[in-house]
Amino acid sequence: MTADAVGGIWTYALDLGRELARQGVGVHIAVLGPALDATRHASATEAGLTVTDLGHAPEWLAKDAGELARAGEALAALARREAVDLVHLNHPALAADVTFDQPVIGICHSCTATWWQAVKGTPLPAELAWQKEAVSRGYRAAGLLVAPSRAFAETTQATYGLDHLPEVIHNGRAPVREETSASAPVEAVFTAGRLWDEGKNIAILDRVAALTTAPFRAAGPTEAPSAGSIDLKYLENLGSLPEPEIRRNLAERPIYVSAALYEPFGLSVLEAAQAGCALVLGDIPSLREMWSDAALFVDPHDAEAFAAAIGRLLSDEVLRADMAVAAENRSRVFGLEAFVADTMALYRTQSRAFLDRGRAA
Repeated sequence: MTADAVGGIWTYALDLGRELARQGVGVHIAVLGPALDATRHASATEAGLTVTDLGHAPEWLAKDAGELARAGEALAALARREAVDLVHLNHPALAADVTFDQPVIGICHSCTATWWQAVKGTPLPAELAWQKEAVSRGYRAAGLLVAPSRAFAETTQATYGLDHLPEVIHNGRAPVREETSASAPVEAVFTAGRLWDEGKNIAILDRVAALTTAPFRAAGPTEAPSAGSIDLKYLENLGSLPEPEIRRNLAERPIYVSAALYEPFGLSVLEAAQAGCALVLGDIPSLREMWSDAALFVDPHDAEAFAAAIGRLLSDEVLRADMAVAAENRSRVFGLEAFVADTMALYRTQSRAFLDRGRAA
């Protein structure tokens, strides 16, 4: 299974890998991009996972198609050397120019082309066209594609002209409730994620922070792994926090806000809902799909609308409590058990189909 430590794919891979290991499945994590820090590496080994730093970048950090092709070759060599039974690509573009000896499942977490469409709203620049072409070839090389939401499956199919809609398996997490002495939710607002990512639309939340009376805290990196950063003037920047610190912040049940323009699923929103936070979300198709009756939705470009929704929740304890209960109830749909069971079922289906094709040949 490929993973990287830049965003939610690491959380996805660690949760899934840990549960598979508990079921007796050997899981080898091939890490792309920046090397794992000591904490992440320890969490993987403690979960019973084998970890290899592949030493190559995923397509969105690679300099060109040749660099990506070398990453795919390195992964295929690792899969052969370890004699694995199945390759789970959280970076399907790695299959663009490589033939694997094993069945391959590709997960459509995100890509530059769909990100650009949602965030920039303009044609993909010519210098990035190779990334879209590589992802397209990778999608077609994978035996099966999976997306974390129907909204993103439909966007992916339309963007790449796929004959079939990717299978939809919603991501899942096990809820972890941290103990807190507070009997009432804290009078504060919180957001978390890759703050540097333009798709998270943190710039609008920085403007919202100037319009709200309650403290508005943000957790996550402000420096991109390649280039670029964001300067926060009004948000209280907590920096990159380890997962236990994120949980402690969520345990105080602040109002959780996401203004994302691009969110194929949204693990951070799920974690907030599981913790009992009321949600204020940007009105985009994927978040509507997940939280349609369990959040306040506003135009993701409208700072005043965000501030007004936050103000409603801060001034109305009953509404805030009702929205928190609705979010927590809805979060139970996205449990870890169903996510792992559905993924294992696809593993078995794809492995049988791969074997059948081999016999026919």
